[in-house]
Amino acid sequence: MRILLLGAGLQGKAALHDLVNSKAVTKVIAADADTKQLDAAAQELPLGKITATTLDACDHDQVALLMQEVQAVVVMLPPAFGFPIAQLAINCGIHYVDAYYTSPEHQDLDAKAADRGLSVLTEFGLDPGIDLLLAGQAVSELDQVKQLDIYGAGIPDQESANNPLKYKISWSFASVLQGYRDRPARIVCNGKPVDVPPEEIFSKTSIRTLNLENIGLLEAYPSEDVTTTLDVLGVTENVHTAGRYSMRWPGHCAFWDKMVNLGFLDHHSTGTGDLSISPRQFVHDLLSPQLQYEDEESDLAIVRVDARGIKNGRSTRILYELIDRRDLETGLLAMQRTVGFTASIGVQMILRGDINKRGVLSPAKDVPRDIFFSELRKRGIVAIRRHVPTE
Repeated sequence: MRILLLGAGLQGKAALHDLVNSKAVTKVIAADADTKQLDAAAQELPLGKITATTLDACDHDQVALLMQEVQAVVVMLPPAFGFPIAQLAINCGIHYVDAYYTSPEHQDLDAKAADRGLSVLTEFGLDPGIDLLLAGQAVSELDQVKQLDIYGAGIPDQESANNPLKYKISWSFASVLQGYRDRPARIVCNGKPVDVPPEEIFSKTSIRTLNLENIGLLEAYPSEDVTTTLDVLGVTENVHTAGRYSMRWPGHCAFWDKMVNLGFLDHHSTGTGDLSISPRQFVHDLLSPQLQYEDEESDLAIVRVDARGIKNGRSTRILYELIDRRDLETGLLAMQRTVGFTASIGVQMILRGDINKRGVLSPAKDVPRDIFFSELRKRGIVAIRRHVPTE
């Protein structure tokens, strides 16, 4: 297998680690605009498989030249790069994998990718990604789905949650702040879609509390549009309650509720004396250095899927959980592992023939779950089915 990896940051570093350590992968071209970041990602890996190159991913001519040397591309760059590079991959005749939420424009690529015998696998990380596979598994065990709640989290463990926000950066902080301000959510209540604007996602009426075994009390706020997930899973008709939620340690939502509604996450530049900077950029630059993990600190990556409905005429609840922690031996955070390893597994499953559908794919219905979770277990990442009483 010959694979191009675009992006060697947090998640790209883990994807590179997994690809290089796979016997099936013979060559990885790792490309990033940041030479230092690229060198750090390749450190302590068997360099015989790696070709590291500095690249501006906006230079599509150069990207296309690299694509001619490989069979697939894995994109671990900021989300804005995804769609143009997916288009380029199809034009160059190679498969494509990323960990971003899919967009309506991606569906425009479906027919062309299918005609060329190519797979475009988006949303293949932790959340989205593993959560969608677990949701697919949960609903497959019910005859009728009445409720579906999907939770994801990337947070420090209790000992490492040692700052006032009880939060540290394991994902692009710019994307996190953008999601806090610019991304409305949609849930289902009483069988009807309900929009939750950014100004309300952290409000007391929007959040809920969960007590996870061996973790403790967490609060969850609505994120993303659950109705698109229900449509993909084919369970929209009978669902009474549903939502996609992100989890944080208690107190996080109250803080960011104030920050959002006071304008601290607005992206329009504001003049202060001779300076002009957006409030969001100021918050980003002020907090980023204070929210970094130390070498011996650990994080948690969590997915929880709670599905309720009818099985064989009886009320039934299906609960799946996946909890991963930082690997202190490799230094890879749980978020890096669950996103980067997942993307690596996805591209290898395509090239190995485990995923044989072509076109634009969804993890919820187009990826063989048994094979995928078997691959995760080989990497020490395990999803478990929780026993819950039959209602």
